[in-house]
Amino acid sequence: MKITALRTEIVRLPLPRPILSAIFEIRSADAVLVFIDTDQGVTGEGLCFAINGNRLAILRDMVRSFGPLLIGLDPTMAASFYKRAWTDIAFFGHAGLTVAGLAGVDTALWDLRGRLAGLNVSRLLGAAATAVPAYASGGLWLSSSIDELQREAADFLARGFRAIKMRVGPRPVRWNIERVRAVREAVGPDIKLMADANQSLSVPEAIRLGRALEEFDLAWFEEPVPYWDHAGEAEIAASLDTPLSSGETEYTSRGMLTMLQMKSADVLMPDLQRMGGPTEFIRAGHLAASFDVKLSSHLFSEMSLPLLAAAPNAYILEHMPWFEPIYAQHIELDGEGRAIVPDRAGWGFSFDMDAVRRHAG
Repeated sequence: MKITALRTEIVRLPLPRPILSAIFEIRSADAVLVFIDTDQGVTGEGLCFAINGNRLAILRDMVRSFGPLLIGLDPTMAASFYKRAWTDIAFFGHAGLTVAGLAGVDTALWDLRGRLAGLNVSRLLGAAATAVPAYASGGLWLSSSIDELQREAADFLARGFRAIKMRVGPRPVRWNIERVRAVREAVGPDIKLMADANQSLSVPEAIRLGRALEEFDLAWFEEPVPYWDHAGEAEIAASLDTPLSSGETEYTSRGMLTMLQMKSADVLMPDLQRMGGPTEFIRAGHLAASFDVKLSSHLFSEMSLPLLAAAPNAYILEHMPWFEPIYAQHIELDGEGRAIVPDRAGWGFSFDMDAVRRHAG
């Protein structure tokens, strides 16, 4: 059994309407789809992406640069690929586009291995659960009015979610309090409510806002300061009763280890792309478990779901619908707001090639 080809497709995925985070406007989540073919006719699928399509062609070229390390490889020897790829990118470093491109390939390799074995990736790893709690993340942005926030929150509950995330930002404390209060009143006391500041605050601002929000019983306060300020995160975490979540912007399990050692987060949320793919995501999960820290995820819901299902310290899945338009299957919730892990092989979610052609860029 050999890998015979590495193929890519660019898709353009505009959002229904532009959304405003604390740091920039998001208009699209354009992606590089990755396909790894074998001489047995089985193909693995993965992806990496760029907000608003920025540098997407460079990301595609980075993915393609791993072709010589893949062609001719037995896909059951995927760890040998990762070892050589890790060495191969050392000159440019283990962060940024090199790691994002590697993630696209690694996600496709894990899908391929699952398909060849006839197992969902969660089972391939040794599943700990058949469903994972999920929170709705595709709304409640800074650009929403208070009336819109309450309507969006109610809609998420009607769709079966029992946890939701809203955004806060560098505005007066009372402005943020008014919005958080409105959402809490709309969903009631039993729904998990998270608040994400998208790295927009200073340490003193974050502590002040975090303390002011504690009356609303938030499940977590997310990324209040720039991601590289792990000492600042640790100070905030020690100052608040509300758990602090972070990690989505840090790179590889080495970055996660630094955060854990510095006690920068009560909930670690590695991003599949910035980890460099599932291989490092899994390592990050093991590290978090060794520090008794809960594990969440960032974006890439369809692929993160099986990974969290195999992690005993999994806490909750971020459900972000940005990539749903190109998948043939969508994540389903059970009656308790948990995402059901599919029993289909690989990631359990396959690209809808007609949709891919419609969104081709």
